Amino acid sequence: SVPMAPPENKKKVLLMGRRAAGKTSMRSIIFANYIARDTSALSPTIDVESSQLRFLGNLTLNLWDCGGQDAFVDNYFNNQREHIFSNVSVLIFVFDVESRDVQKDIQYFTAAMTAMQQYSSDARVFCLIHKMDLVPEDSGERLFKAREAELNRIALPMKVTCFKTSIWDETLYLAWSSIVYSLIPNVTKLEQQLDRFCQVCEADEVVLFERATFLVISHASTKEHEDVHRFEKISNIIKQFKLSCTKGVSQFQSMEVRNSQFTAFIDLLTSNTYVMVIMSDPTIQASAININIKAARKFFEMFFQQVPT
Repeated sequence: SVPMAPPENKKKVLLMGRRAAGKTSMRSIIFANYIARDTSALSPTIDVESSQLRFLGNLTLNLWDCGGQDAFVDNYFNNQREHIFSNVSVLIFVFDVESRDVQKDIQYFTAAMTAMQQYSSDARVFCLIHKMDLVPEDSGERLFKAREAELNRIALPMKVTCFKTSIWDETLYLAWSSIVYSLIPNVTKLEQQLDRFCQVCEADEVVLFERATFLVISHASTKEHEDVHRFEKISNIIKQFKLSCTKGVSQFQSMEVRNSQFTAFIDLLTSNTYVMVIMSDPTIQASAININIKAARKFFEMFFQQVPT
C-alpha cells in the first residue's frame, strides 16, 4: 500500500495596512525574490490578493494581501467582515512611519482588532512600523516606543508584537522570521534536535533556514555572541547571493567561509531547509562537518514530514 502523505497544515495570514504602507513590497522581497530597488515598480493591490506559500513542506501559508485603499477597507469591515476575519492564524498590520494621516491608520487598526476579537481571538498579531530608514535613529526609537505602547493598549485583551522594519536592511528578515516561527508546529522538539546536532558537531552555533525565503526557523548555540542581529543579516546576505547565482544561471547549493577565527558551512539539510554550522575549533576537519550534515539529513527530513500537531 502507498503511504499516506501527512495532511497539510494551512495557516491563514492577513496582511493589512493603509495604501502605500509597503505591504506588497515586503511580501515580494520575502516570498517572490524581489530586490528592494525593484519594488517601486509594483502596482497597488486591488481588493484582496490571496497566495498559497509552501513552507517547510507541510506548512502552507495562505497569505491574504489586503489592498489599503479606503473603498476596499470599508468593504472588509462591512460586506466581507466574516469572510476576511474568520479562521485567521496571524494578522500582520503594516504602518507607514511617515503617514500623513496617523489618525486614520489607528482607526483602521482599531476596527481590525475589534473584528479579530470577534472572529479570531486566538490569532497572533504583529505590527510592523515600516520605512524606518526614513526617520533619524534617535527620534525613530522614541516614535516606535510611543506607537508600540498605543497599539498594545488598543489591542487589549489581545497581545501585539511590534517590529521596526525597512526593505533596505535586515530588519525585514527579523520581523518575518519571527512571524513564521510563531506558525511552525513542533517548534520546541525541533529546537531540542538542533541542540543535539550542535553538540554532536561540537559547533559554536547551528542555524536552520527555510530554503526558498532564507528566513531563520531555529538555531542552537554553545557560545555567546555579541551581535544579536547576526541571523537576519546572514539571511539578507545569502538571499542576495542566491539571487546573484540565479541571474548567472547557476544554482546555489552550498558554501564554506573560512578565516582565522571561524569556519562557516552552509549546506542543504532537507528538501526545504538549509543549515549553517559555525566552528571555531581549527582541529575539526571540514570533512567531519560534512559527514555530520549528511548523517542528519535523513533524520530532519523525517522530522519535517511528521503530522503537524
